[in-house]
Amino acid sequence: MSKARTPAPAGPAAEEALAPRRNPDLVGHEEAERLLLEAWNSGRLPHAWLIGGTPGIGKATLAFRFARFVLAQDPPGDSLFGGSAPVTSLHIGPDHPVFRRVASGGHADMLTIERQRDEKKGRLKRDIAVDDVRKIGPFLRRTSAEGGWRVAVIDGADRMNLSGLNAILKILEEPPPGALLLLVSDNPGGMLPTIRSRCRKLTLKPLAEDTVIDLLGQHRPDIAADDRPALARLSEGSVGRAIDLADAGGLALYREMIGLLSDLPRIDIVAAHAFGDKLTRKQDDGMFETATELLVWWLARFARSLARGSWPAEVVPGEAALMTRLANARGLERWVEVWEKVQRLFARAESANLDRKQVVLNALSALETAAA
Repeated sequence: MSKARTPAPAGPAAEEALAPRRNPDLVGHEEAERLLLEAWNSGRLPHAWLIGGTPGIGKATLAFRFARFVLAQDPPGDSLFGGSAPVTSLHIGPDHPVFRRVASGGHADMLTIERQRDEKKGRLKRDIAVDDVRKIGPFLRRTSAEGGWRVAVIDGADRMNLSGLNAILKILEEPPPGALLLLVSDNPGGMLPTIRSRCRKLTLKPLAEDTVIDLLGQHRPDIAADDRPALARLSEGSVGRAIDLADAGGLALYREMIGLLSDLPRIDIVAAHAFGDKLTRKQDDGMFETATELLVWWLARFARSLARGSWPAEVVPGEAALMTRLANARGLERWVEVWEKVQRLFARAESANLDRKQVVLNALSALETAAA
């Protein structure tokens, strides 16, 4: 199978709700924290870490948590190599001066590099600016303002272009003493092998469904309790993705989409046109992207489940019956073809500025033809 289109990263709504810089808690990644503590307590802390995993699961939260911890410790030469009792937690409380300065972006020994906002388009820029990346080398080589560590966090490291990656590689080849580089990446495999080989890799797993439900209740109590389990399942272990879907009306779109598909092998043409009209209203620009991502995701999920021979837990009622009916109509190979065709169709809509409503209707028609 070809690779499914990756869901959009957790956006501004999720970022504001969970705010890695200001979030004192880390949930669901106890093993990752244990490995970081183990490395710290050994007295031989690797100078660079590549923290990977799917979007919205807490990678940046872990990076800032570790950065705060390191900056709050005694300078190298005191506790790190002096035989103190092993540290058992990375937690630094919100009242700690280091926590407050990191949260405000005002700690002199910490540098954060991330994508900047494009004010004209009202969204984050596609890549991290190479000029921002080039600030890291001089920052890490200078003398610490507080006599301890210098820490640089690159949030979205896979968004660096080749020039940015080469700038990082130069730092990794000759790492300064007392410097720590934390690279947070949704796609570590897409980075240069020479960078990956010079970092200690730490891969975070998606959060458990119950954990996502609990976090939604904690951070977004305005989301209906009955919707939280469905959003948790739809986001596949990403609380950031769950919040963004909630804010984009993704669950309602998903329910409507499954309702349309439930009529297969025939789709109600009036309902299909109404669905297409809804997705392409000018005032709802993000609705088309959300719906098309969800359809591609559902087709990929269906194909994987068909290959395994068992259906996943339903996001909304009726999915298992729909999958069973489609599986009886056509085999795995045909549905993989449909999945790939729909992916290409939506990709062309973005790159070639095609009529979006017609693209939606063509995708539904492809499903209808395969199910007939």
